[in-house]
Amino acid sequence: QVQLVESGGGLVQPGGSLRLSCAASGSIFGINRMGWYRQAPGKQRELVAAITSGGSTNYADSVKGRFTISRDNAKNTVYLQMNSLKPEDTAAYYCNADVLLGLRSYDYWGQGTQVTVSS
Repeated sequence: QVQLVESGGGLVQPGGSLRLSCAASGSIFGINRMGWYRQAPGKQRELVAAITSGGSTNYADSVKGRFTISRDNAKNTVYLQMNSLKPEDTAAYYCNADVLLGLRSYDYWGQGTQVTVSS
């Protein structure tokens, strides 16, 4: 059984910052790609940022230069530092991980954490 537990969401004013964390636990052999997705009301879930086990990253164009994804492989944890937040960043943010269990990998999701950017 693998669990992804997110934390760090909340209410912040435009221009503010938040840091999301997502810790994976369970009988994990390793984790390949980890990422953050978000879903606003009435919209499809979209990729925000992703990072490979080797540290390669990619970002949605809308967050480039404002958000930074990082990970601590020893702790099976991924972070999303969000700066210069805008109202359009308001969404539920979900952690995703491609987890190695033995010889196979499986896709897992966290429960989501709400980020609200409003004055």
